[in-house]
Amino acid sequence: MSDTPRRLETVAVAAGRPPHRPGAPFNEPVTFASAFVAGGELEYARYGNPTWTALEEALGALEGGECVSFASGMAAVSAVLHLVPSGGAVVVARHSYQHTLALLDDGARTGSFEVRRVDVADADAVEAAMPGAAMVWLESPTNPALELADIPRLTAAARAAGAMSVVDSTFASPMLQRPLELGADIVVHSATKLIAGHSDVVLGAVVTGAAEAAERIRHHRGLHGAIPGPMEAFLALRGLRTLSVRLERAEANARELTRRLADAPGVVEVRDPGFGTVLAIVLEDAAAADRVVERVRLWIPATSLGGVESTLERRRRWATEAPTIPEGLIRLSVGIEHIDDLADDLLAALGDGRVD
Repeated sequence: MSDTPRRLETVAVAAGRPPHRPGAPFNEPVTFASAFVAGGELEYARYGNPTWTALEEALGALEGGECVSFASGMAAVSAVLHLVPSGGAVVVARHSYQHTLALLDDGARTGSFEVRRVDVADADAVEAAMPGAAMVWLESPTNPALELADIPRLTAAARAAGAMSVVDSTFASPMLQRPLELGADIVVHSATKLIAGHSDVVLGAVVTGAAEAAERIRHHRGLHGAIPGPMEAFLALRGLRTLSVRLERAEANARELTRRLADAPGVVEVRDPGFGTVLAIVLEDAAAADRVVERVRLWIPATSLGGVESTLERRRRWATEAPTIPEGLIRLSVGIEHIDDLADDLLAALGDGRVD
């Protein structure tokens, strides 16, 4: 058997470890240092840290490319968008993360980008928007509409059009979707979410199979200073070790919740992409959705997702959310609690507000 682990569950546990030497620690220690003794590979901490390197080795191995970590998901997004030449056109899923869209809109106002918003589930429409574009930005599933993109088709079309293809795969993680294998040039993660998995880290990551793109992205990080803290990198790597088992439980919960919510009172629609840990329910209006969010006791009203705890949020409470998202849509991030407790709490909130 090869010494190199091939199954993702094993890679998540084994990659990014120190060499197996007698007396060596299992984990890469947290290196708190602003500078290093001259003459080695590292000299100043804005350009590298052994704790980052361990995380980047593990996440890069999972995605099948070279990883560059960042202080936040948005720092990662910003670094990738800097690859677009001035005034270049970016084709983007209209229901992408709202701050990705806000960053693009800011750039459009100053002439940095031309933004072409598309329905990512309509592959014909996405392809029609590609001619002359510099970058095609996909989310799959989208946040919070949970639409799916035909990644192999769209990345192939982007390449034929001369555009770089990027997939924000935060909702899937490399355990469920490996965009580089599906033809993407770059994959982006808010590692704050499923990868770290415990709602205690803000961190981002970019992975690419192209050495030149990786070098440009790393250069951007060094110049702009959007570097991860060593403690954050350590915690994210520790969270990554249990990603597969967390996903197994949370995904099972999510699929069962979809079944139980199908005929729940007041639910107009259940949106389930069929994989991952994020669902959405659509209620009649904002008031009905707000009542549910106020009534739950176990679910946590919060804007983040991907942790071991279950959270929910009416997304249109944010003025910057896309107007095409229904006012009554509640995004559900399903955690690893017992399914009966999660379902009882949510169904009670949808009903009379009491858990029997």
